[in-house]
Amino acid sequence: MSEAAKPAASAPTRTESDSMGKIDVPADRYYGAQTARSLIHFAIGKDVMPTELIRAFGILKKAAALVNQGLGKLPPDKAALITQAADEVIAGKLNDHFPLRVWQTGSGTQTNMNVNEVISNRAIEIAGGEMGSKKPIHPNDDVNMSQSSNDTFPAAMHIAAASETARRLLPAIKTLRDALDAKAKEFADIVKIGRTHLQDATPLTLGQEFSGYVNLLDRGGGRVAVALDGLYDLAIGGTAVGTGLNAHPEFAERAARKIAELTGLPFRSHPNKFAALSAHDEIVFASGALKTLAASLFKIANDIRWLASGPRCGLGELTLPENEPGSSIMPGKVNPTQSEALTMVAVQVMGYDAAIGFAGSQGNFELNVFKPVMIYNYLHSVELLADACNSFVEHCVNGIEANREQIDHYVQNSLMLVTALAPKIGYDQAAQVAKAAHKAHISLREAALNLGYVTAEEFDALVKPEDMTHP
Repeated sequence: MSEAAKPAASAPTRTESDSMGKIDVPADRYYGAQTARSLIHFAIGKDVMPTELIRAFGILKKAAALVNQGLGKLPPDKAALITQAADEVIAGKLNDHFPLRVWQTGSGTQTNMNVNEVISNRAIEIAGGEMGSKKPIHPNDDVNMSQSSNDTFPAAMHIAAASETARRLLPAIKTLRDALDAKAKEFADIVKIGRTHLQDATPLTLGQEFSGYVNLLDRGGGRVAVALDGLYDLAIGGTAVGTGLNAHPEFAERAARKIAELTGLPFRSHPNKFAALSAHDEIVFASGALKTLAASLFKIANDIRWLASGPRCGLGELTLPENEPGSSIMPGKVNPTQSEALTMVAVQVMGYDAAIGFAGSQGNFELNVFKPVMIYNYLHSVELLADACNSFVEHCVNGIEANREQIDHYVQNSLMLVTALAPKIGYDQAAQVAKAAHKAHISLREAALNLGYVTAEEFDALVKPEDMTHP
C-alpha cells in the first residue's frame, strides 16, 4: 500500500464490508469498502477521476433514482434520500470523497462503486443511520438499481464530455473567433506581402490573412458541434452486456429523458446498447474534432508569433502585448509566450487523441475496458483548449497591433510584385525582371525599365499592390 493510501495511524476508522470481506475505512469519509480496496490496489500516479465525471455520475444516479421511483421499483422515501445526496455530489460538495485514480479497472467499476458508496453513506447520514450499515440505502441494491458499471460509466462519460464541450469549449472557440474577426476588420485596409513556402509571395491584406484564422475556427467549432451530437447518446439501460438485464423495459428511455431534463441538453437513449458498451466511437470521433481544432490553433498561434518576430531582426509585422520578462540573462527581451502556451496545448491534445484512438479500438467482445483513460484525456483536452483559447484572447489577440511601417517596407521591396507584369510581358520575361532586380540589388521598376519590357507609365499602372489583393 502506498503511503497516500494508508489511513493515518491515529485517524479513527469504521469497518465496512463487501463480497471480499471486511476492511477499515476512514471514519470521516463517505466512501466504503470497494473504494478503500481500490486505493490499496491502484496507487498508481496522481491522476484522479475528473470532478466533471463525478458530477455527471451524480446527475445519472439522481435520474436513475427518480425513474426507478416512477416505475414503482424504488420507494419514494429511498428515492428522496438518494436524490438529496446526489444533489450534493452534483454541487461538488463531496468532491473530497472521490479519491480514486484514473489507472484502475478499465470499466470504471471502482469509480461507479465509489459514487454508489458515497451517495449511500451520505443518504444514511441524512436519515440518521449508521454509515456502513447499508441501511436504509444500499449502495448496490438502491443507488445502483437497474444499472451496471458497464452502462453507467460510459453514460457518465458522455454526460461529462457533452456538458463540458457545449458549455466550456464551444463558447471559448467563439470568443477567440470573435477576437480574431475584430482584428480582421481592423486590419482590412493594410496591404502586406504574402508568404508561401516561407518565401515572398503576392500581396494580400492583413485583414484577409486574419480572416483565414476566423474561418478555421468557424469550421473547427462546427466540427466540434457535429461531434457533440453523438455524445448525446447514452448507454444507460444496457446494464452488463447491452441486453438491459435487471432493468425495467422502459428504464433506458426514461433515464435518458430525465438526464436531458436535469442537464438542459438533448440527451437520448443510445439506439444500440451493445455498441454503446463495447465501443466508444463517439468519444473517438469527438476527440478527432478536438485534434483538428488543435491543428488550427497551432497554425494560428505559430503564424502570429512569426509575424511578431523581432523586434529588429525578425519579420516584425505585428506587435504583441508585453506581458512578462522573457529572459533571465538577456535584459529587455520579451517573448511570444501566449503563442508558446497555445502551441504546447495543441500538441498535448494531439497526443491525447492518439491515446483515445488506440483505447477506442480495444473493445473486446461486449465491453471496452479503456474507459477511464479515454474520458480523462477527453476532458483534459477540452479543459486545456478552452482555457488556452480564453488566455490567448485576453493576453495576446486583443492587444495585437500592426506595424504599418515595417509592412509597407516589405511591400515596396518585394520581388513578387513582378507577378502583376506577367499577363502583359509573359512569365519568362517577368522572371527575368525579378532575377535581374535581385542580382543587382535594384528595384523591380528599375530592372523592368533596364530590360525594356515596359515603360515607366506601364509599370506604374500595372504594379499596384492594393490591386493585387483581389481577382
